[in-house]
This record gives sequence, structure tokens and C-alpha cells, in this order.
Amino acid sequence: MPRGTLEVLLVSAKGLDDTDFLSNIDPYAIVTCRTQEKKSSVAKGQGSSPEWNETFLFTVSSGVTEIRIKIMDSDNFSSDDFVGEAIIPLEPAFVVEAMPPAAYNVVKDEQYCGEIRVGLKFFPQENCEREFGNEDNLGGWKESSFD
Repeated sequence: MPRGTLEVLLVSAKGLDDTDFLSNIDPYAIVTCRTQEKKSSVAKGQGSSPEWNETFLFTVSSGVTEIRIKIMDSDNFSSDDFVGEAIIPLEPAFVVEAMPPAAYNVVKDEQYCGEIRVGLKFFPQENCEREFGNEDNLGGWKESSFD
């Protein structure tokens, strides 16, 4: 299973459902990779077609197969509204290591509600296994004594 660092470039979104009745939405994204979570800035006044152009780094270990990007609408006087979510499989990024920004569907209650553009780069961890040679070369442990 791949181990290393995943760079997520959150570029933009378009066609997001407007959850506000009186004004445009102020969207932000929460990017989750297993237990790690990063939050983008709020795209104030950009409505249903925000641009972020923000990069987030995640440590990837065994069992990580996807990232989730939850789009939220920042509200001042009430709790933030859930706009939708995109689930992006990571296997292609593990294979090619660099994927230019591509569009992924944003879904809410199994309904399409816009798209988000995300680029991925994967930096594999170098194999840190060391080979041990002859036990005579292990720092003189044979010479230690309690005499």
C-alpha cells in the first residue's frame, strides 16, 4: 500500500446549488483524508462558482483509498449549510503521481449539485529499510562488559 505525502490543489467549483435565499452562498471546502482534515478559506461573495487555488498536504499511510471534499456555505447568523460532497479515489494518483486539475461531481442526497476542480500530486515515501550486515559491525556490543 502506498505511503507518502499527498498534495491536494483545490482550484474552484461551479454550478453549486445556492442554499441562501436572500444572497449568494459563501462557500468553503473541508478536505478529509482518513482522519486528517483541512479547511479552505471562505470564498465570500463568489456565489456558486468560487475559486480557491489553495494547496493542502496530507500524510498517506496504509488503507487510504480516497479523499472527501465537503462543500459548506458559511452563514453569519445560523449554522453553516451543507452544499454537497465529492469523493475522489486516490488509486490513479498513486499510479501516475501527478494528476492535473479535473472536475469531480458534487453530490447531495444522491443528486448532482455542481462540480469541483481538484489536482492531485503524490510523493511516495522512500523505502527506509536498512540492511544489517555482520553482527560484528553493530557498534561494539560484543565488547561491552560489566567487569
